[in-house]
Amino acid sequence: MLELCVGYPHALVRAVGHPVTWIGGLIAALDNLLNRESLDPRWRKAAGVIALLIVLGIAGTIAFVVEHALLRLPFGWFAVAAIASTLIAQRSLHDHAAEVAGALHNIGLDAGRAAVAKMVGRDTATLDAAGVARAAIESLAENFSDGVVAPVFWLAIAGLPGATLYKAINTADSMIGYRTPRHEAFGWTAARLDDLVNLPASRLSALLLVAAATLSKDASTAAAWRGLALAGPRVYGGVIVEDATIGDGRRDATFADIRRALRLYRRADAILLALVAATALLIAPI
Repeated sequence: MLELCVGYPHALVRAVGHPVTWIGGLIAALDNLLNRESLDPRWRKAAGVIALLIVLGIAGTIAFVVEHALLRLPFGWFAVAAIASTLIAQRSLHDHAAEVAGALHNIGLDAGRAAVAKMVGRDTATLDAAGVARAAIESLAENFSDGVVAPVFWLAIAGLPGATLYKAINTADSMIGYRTPRHEAFGWTAARLDDLVNLPASRLSALLLVAAATLSKDASTAAAWRGLALAGPRVYGGVIVEDATIGDGRRDATFADIRRALRLYRRADAILLALVAATALLIAPI
């Protein structure tokens, strides 16, 4: 609720950065240090394992120490909650997707491309309007899982260390988990581990979105299993990455589809909040 209401203040970003950018800085440094093109692919894969272990060791240890130190203090739980809120992205995700819809509708394609470039890692310069809209919706759906549901899930399972370790894995995947010549071997472990830790939350996210469709007058529960035809081939750093198409619907998405997706997102997020609250009440000591 704290993150939903206030997000992560821009002034704080300018002053000290963000925990995810700190983790990202460490990953980038290890990528530059250990990912050498002269190495055999097997050694590059081993270097990727070492880099990931270093990142997880540092991030997990800091989170464990901070949580246990704060919980010894009066109202320390609130400080832990405030820190944990930085690992959830409900508000910023919504704002970014809404910005893409507004840019496409009110300004034009170039503005839409610029706005969606803040959400995705793919090349956006050659996307048409439908491609921009699909990219925004794909990012909204994916990040609902790995930016909202998964951090909340691992926070509930393993506290601040659990959520921190998850974000470290997910950040590593987003930075080095690509099938490009530089990262196919080095980022292999990060990509596979990210797939594994996202399994529970991705399924839960899908169920939440279907439940949200049930509560929406302009959506169909049955069609929520299919929806738009998303994903497919994408371009990263000038390299075409082949990927399967998800869904058997139409591909000519528009800004209106982004706004419909945002309505589903808000309802699904509200259901998640209700589930968390209900679970907390059930397990809270009397």
